[in-house]
Amino acid sequence: MAVLEIRKYPDEVLKKKALPLETINGETQRLIDDMVETMYAAPGIGLAAPQVGVSKRIIVIDVSSREEQMPLIVLINPEIEEAGGFVDSEEGCLSIPEFYSSVRRAERVVVKGLDREGKPVRIEACDLLARALQHEIDHLDGVLFVDRLSTIKREFFKKRYLKRTVSATAGVSAGGKI
Repeated sequence: MAVLEIRKYPDEVLKKKALPLETINGETQRLIDDMVETMYAAPGIGLAAPQVGVSKRIIVIDVSSREEQMPLIVLINPEIEEAGGFVDSEEGCLSIPEFYSSVRRAERVVVKGLDREGKPVRIEACDLLARALQHEIDHLDGVLFVDRLSTIKREFFKKRYLKRTVSATAGVSAGGKI
């Protein structure tokens, strides 16, 4: 297993709709294992394949650190079948380090997809798991959580985040400390 590079905003792969996975093979299994390793090393509770530069519809989620008795979830070609209720809660993203904001999402979802062996699965989730599933499926559709913010909050994010990124790059290239 290997820890992969997590792509950061504004990397173009994060804005593309991922392609459905047609075949589950050894390469798929290695990618899943590497994604799990990368998610834990980050540390995060979810990761989508586009976040590691692979435009395929694969997500991994593990909320066991916050919700007891939850196993690791691997979903291939996941789709939200049902969603209900709404709740606002703070989110962050491994592809947008050090930025958090409140996002409105469905409180409860039903998601279908395939497990890592290609068997159909259906997950009924609420609270943190529902939020994580929606967040990661958004990644597969080229949607970041900042895309769900109000226009004003999104513009504030872009100015602040890009300014920080440019400043960090300038400081490193000039040989200075930040």
